[in-house]
Amino acid sequence: MTNRTLLSFGAATLAAILAGCSGGAGGGTGILPGGGSGGNATSQSETAISATNALGSPLKSIADDNSASSQQALGALEGVASNGACANYTEFFSPDKAGDPNSTETILFYDSACTQPARDAVRIFAPTSATSETVQRTVKMYALGNGTPIATRTEATSISNATFDANGFPKVTTGFDRVVVGSLDLSGIKTVNGDHEQVVLPQSGSVNTYCADSAGFNATGFPNLNETFGWNGGTSGAATRTANGDGTVTWSATNTGTNYKGTIGALSIATGTQSVACPIVAPMFTLAGGTSTGSYSIPVVATFQGSIIVSLTITNAQLANGSTLNVVTNTGVPPTTVGFISGTVANAGTQIATFKVDTFGDGTLTVTASGTQYVIDDWHVVK
Repeated sequence: MTNRTLLSFGAATLAAILAGCSGGAGGGTGILPGGGSGGNATSQSETAISATNALGSPLKSIADDNSASSQQALGALEGVASNGACANYTEFFSPDKAGDPNSTETILFYDSACTQPARDAVRIFAPTSATSETVQRTVKMYALGNGTPIATRTEATSISNATFDANGFPKVTTGFDRVVVGSLDLSGIKTVNGDHEQVVLPQSGSVNTYCADSAGFNATGFPNLNETFGWNGGTSGAATRTANGDGTVTWSATNTGTNYKGTIGALSIATGTQSVACPIVAPMFTLAGGTSTGSYSIPVVATFQGSIIVSLTITNAQLANGSTLNVVTNTGVPPTTVGFISGTVANAGTQIATFKVDTFGDGTLTVTASGTQYVIDDWHVVK
């Protein structure tokens, strides 16, 4: 098999931040007080958080990787990519709006008229050879109707074994390898650390085979529990990226891994050698510290139009302690609507938690036993 250097999955996983606090972000939904400790409520809260971590890890990685490749990054904007024309909830600028050399800027909006920003991502890329480059990417995240960023994600990326387009995006036709080290900051505090790698093999027909691994943890944790949560895992078996005839792209893979918990400050990410082929035998990123709370196996089928998720399906994903996760898409509402994507965590036929988010991964997670709600921003549970 052709050796490849890996595509990195930065900040990606759904990590829980502080529970039981007032306030909130993502669409302005605050945390409801009460029920956060004791007995069944505590158990269900931990299960819900771990389920969110397990889902967020592969899903955020896929979303990042999808927006980082040449053809899909431009999508419907091909041909007008550099002038900021509004198409599919997106504006694209090359160079970025500040005019930086070797840069692009992609703004995703809540509305199809491109008037209410949701994400503003700036890339600064620096070629290091004919087949490699480094990328510094900063993503500012906005709640609906809020002109001040509620969170910022930063990523340091290295791409190799690639063919690049004029905007510094690697081309999926020839394949590429990427490694990302990233973090999500809330109010200037580094809250979620997440790193990932991925190998994308050259396209055969309309299909790329890929493989990946990632690890991450919540740096701030849950002070009321004196615990924090983390995860590591990757693709298992065949994983594919398919360019569909209607211009959409579908990523399909079963993602397996392990959830962890530990005292606040106990977790970290261990970095090994970058993988160079599929399947990945020794993951580059693993979690250090903490105690395993169980494993997961999540089959994900996600379809994108440009940088927007238009369909997400997860059927009978297996979580720790016999719990299951099912996720569906409500195509009857716009993708930027909270509730466009919804999921249910259950155990032995009993509902443990539910969540509702929009295409950006913003919304709420609700624990059934207590009724406590957690705000989700960018596929991360936040205070």
